[in-house]
Amino acid sequence: MTEELGVLVCVWFLLCGSCIGRFVVEKNSLKLTSPDAVKGVYECAIGNFGVPQYGGTLVGTVVYPKANQKACKDFSDVDISFKSKAGGLPTFLLVDRGDCYFTLKAWNAQKGGAAAVLVADNKIEPLITMDTPEEENTDAEYLEKITIPSALISKSLGDSIKDALAKGEMVNMNLDWTEALPHPDERVEYEFWTNSNDECGPKCDSQIDFVKNFKGAAQILERKGYTQFTPHYITWYCPEAFILSKQCKTQCINHGRYCAPDPEQDFSRGYDGKDVVVQNLRQACLFKVANESGKPWIWWDYVTDFAIRCPMKEKKYSKECAEQVIQSLGVDIKKINDCIGDPEADKENPVLKAEQDAQIGKGSRGDVTILPTLVINSRQYRGKLDKGAVLKAICSGFQETTEPAICLSGDMQTNECLENNGGCWKDRAANLTACRDTFRGRVCECPIVQGIKFVGDGYTHCEASEALRCEINNGGCWRKTQDGSTYSACVDDHTKGCKCPSGFKGDGVNNCEDVDECKEKLACQCPECKCKNTWGSFQCSCSGGSLYMREHDMCISKDANTEVSWGFVWAIILGLAAAGVAGYAIYKYRIRRYMDSEIRAIMAQYMPLDNQGEVQVHHGDI
Repeated sequence: MTEELGVLVCVWFLLCGSCIGRFVVEKNSLKLTSPDAVKGVYECAIGNFGVPQYGGTLVGTVVYPKANQKACKDFSDVDISFKSKAGGLPTFLLVDRGDCYFTLKAWNAQKGGAAAVLVADNKIEPLITMDTPEEENTDAEYLEKITIPSALISKSLGDSIKDALAKGEMVNMNLDWTEALPHPDERVEYEFWTNSNDECGPKCDSQIDFVKNFKGAAQILERKGYTQFTPHYITWYCPEAFILSKQCKTQCINHGRYCAPDPEQDFSRGYDGKDVVVQNLRQACLFKVANESGKPWIWWDYVTDFAIRCPMKEKKYSKECAEQVIQSLGVDIKKINDCIGDPEADKENPVLKAEQDAQIGKGSRGDVTILPTLVINSRQYRGKLDKGAVLKAICSGFQETTEPAICLSGDMQTNECLENNGGCWKDRAANLTACRDTFRGRVCECPIVQGIKFVGDGYTHCEASEALRCEINNGGCWRKTQDGSTYSACVDDHTKGCKCPSGFKGDGVNNCEDVDECKEKLACQCPECKCKNTWGSFQCSCSGGSLYMREHDMCISKDANTEVSWGFVWAIILGLAAAGVAGYAIYKYRIRRYMDSEIRAIMAQYMPLDNQGEVQVHHGDI
């Protein structure tokens, strides 16, 4: 029971340790210009979603629907559209609080054609910040699609507007964000409270996408001194009574001083909260080291690359993967490791201690209690984490006429590939690189050269993948010219491997060594043959002026005696043939003579022959 209580208390402190702090509701002005009964300037609370028009204003007319007044249903179901007609003012849709999430109300209003949504509180209370719901409680797929601004107004103001509309009067409103952020000097200071955990659903995905998309603009502003950026990471502490519990040991480092929730909300599998704390610390230390070297903008490259190369989903969220990214960016790993220190030590870490102190609000800035949080000129940004919206908010933090050019134009070139090749793959011999500058900053993506697609991770390797790959950098295979001959291990087909050509041996990528056919008895094996090895081949010769026949591996004479020798051979052959024919003729003649004599003998028994005398017959005695 004690351990279970420890779990509950520890989790409560982890998640709510800062809840008792001061949360500041960020507001902007709302001005009603008609009718006279409601004319005046009021406060409204900026929603923590959608896109507030920081630095600008929006004028429109207020509409309160006759049906679906809480906007919990799609307005197309009740056949209502709030899209303004040509020449008409935009529509601000007034809806009632209750029954569904604030974000769903805004989404339905946006789909219905409204330019902004006003949520009237349903009870008398101080204004609150409308936030996004927890992902485990709702389907949050539409959250990133909300682009209209939203605001919460008081119950009394909402009732006044409804009364005016019920009387048939037009209610005109001006939403004003020009003073939503202060601009004390010519430099904007902003903080981004984030997390290296990528297993928290859509909210984590939106953080990663924001960093990747905003990186280019952030680096331009930082390089030219227009802004001073600082990343921060939220950590909590484990109560001293539960430091030795399993939950605190898996979620905390430095004996319970710095903790983070388990990424999967399951202590028995996957990564632990302490893994997240260490990686957060590594990112904070990288910023510290990069800032001390005068290049704080490298933080954006590291966080982007780490999210791509070392995700939890692929089980690559590790120190080894992180250090590979750090090396590719040319940052001193030893200084970062010294900054991290020993996570098992029973002492404070200066970096994380400063992070915990920074969570507490000061002046006009409230406590940081949710992730992600963007603080601009000590005011917490409200709205969607979108590159355009955040850039507009940062630009509104400059005094008028002091805005940098990037605030006046969306066209920019980061040229990050000019320094250290952006940490991407490069083949200096073939002058090929995977680094590509884009509006969002540099990306490491294997190139397409002369119609041939290179494949790889873009950071450590890229290789040609199709036919004709040998035309580009010899397909990444070995190639060498020597003694006027060129040999290559690249085969110009759809294979990806490299194979040493005939006469060589090796891996085909880094080297191919000449094979000594003479030494290994692979050629010139006839008794009269002489073998000489050459680079990639061999030469055979014969002694005594003979000629070598390579296909038969034999030597033959090449002088005049060759003709006599062959003539003599032919004479013998013809003589033998003549003797054979003569012998055959004699044989036939003798056979014929023998047959004739036999026939004559038989015939003589019946009649005397002309040339034969009378034959005497002897009778035997009785």
